[in-house]
Amino acid sequence: MIRGWLHRYALPEADGDDLVQEVMAVLIRELPHFRHDLRTGAFRRWLRTITVNRLRSFWRARAARPVATGDSAFANMLDQLEDPDSGLSRLWDEEHDRHVARRLLELLEPEFEPATWRAFQLLVLEGKSTSETAAELHISANAVRIAKSRVLRRFRQEVEGLID
Repeated sequence: MIRGWLHRYALPEADGDDLVQEVMAVLIRELPHFRHDLRTGAFRRWLRTITVNRLRSFWRARAARPVATGDSAFANMLDQLEDPDSGLSRLWDEEHDRHVARRLLELLEPEFEPATWRAFQLLVLEGKSTSETAAELHISANAVRIAKSRVLRRFRQEVEGLID
């Protein structure tokens, strides 16, 4: 997720990789000191702050060299990313939540029978109707709803506090 954010702003790939490593190093070093304030998104905001600070350090270190990015537009973007009410911060939050949800679903899939997972996938992830899903899988509409309920119940158990 962090790499995706950094590449969005036209950083050279090697610099992006270095920054991801720096963010991860700070994360590993500071994680034992992180205290969740029980507000939704606390970790996400903390990670965003680390990323912004590493980007600021990166651009300050390269201020003497002319570069295609890191100009005032980029500084403005960092300011927006720091502001929790900006559109850019909301985009960060949404991408974080999608990333966490996608990864969590990957981890949960092996816990379910293939037919249960496929019913959930068709109905929830692909947006098919209950009747379409039931017809495609040759099961009852009630079985589709039960599959959806089982997967969502398990997902909610794991996701609580991780995303808004």
